[in-house]
Amino acid sequence: MYSTVSHSADAVIEQPDAAPAPAAGRQYLTFRLAGMEYALDFSRVQELRPYKSLERFASEGEIVNGVAAARGVIMPIVDMRIAFGQRTPILEEATDVIILKLSSCVMGMVVDGVTDVVTLSAQQIRPIPGLNAGAGEAAAYLLGLGEVGGRRLILVDIDSLMSIRKNAEGARHAA
Repeated sequence: MYSTVSHSADAVIEQPDAAPAPAAGRQYLTFRLAGMEYALDFSRVQELRPYKSLERFASEGEIVNGVAAARGVIMPIVDMRIAFGQRTPILEEATDVIILKLSSCVMGMVVDGVTDVVTLSAQQIRPIPGLNAGAGEAAAYLLGLGEVGGRRLILVDIDSLMSIRKNAEGARHAA
């Protein structure tokens, strides 16, 4: 049985209602940010929307790109293009918003574009080179590198990533 996650009138992604068996792997939604490809657990995705389709009604900040409503849900919108890209983001036709159902809230995440949904087994996921235990909380959201079809994906724990905040001195801490 499948539930539908809609991206636009032309694209629909189907999400299994039941979690796959561990041997079969886990599904990840892949997306682009600043020229790199990332992946997050697909079970955290509520919906995909083109950026232009969201009704935004609050002022914009640096990373928190205001507040929007989608299907009657009011949520903060976080522009990951600024957080990961160190550049002024350009609104393009491919700019997407991934609406996430996190453990604490519903939130929109702006990315350069959604790529697809892939299934990765544990054997396809490797530790990130150069990332050691000394990185601590600063990189706790990085789960590893996934490899599928010649592509390298940076796997992120979206709950951990979205709980990071900046303090007054500019250091990042988990909320």
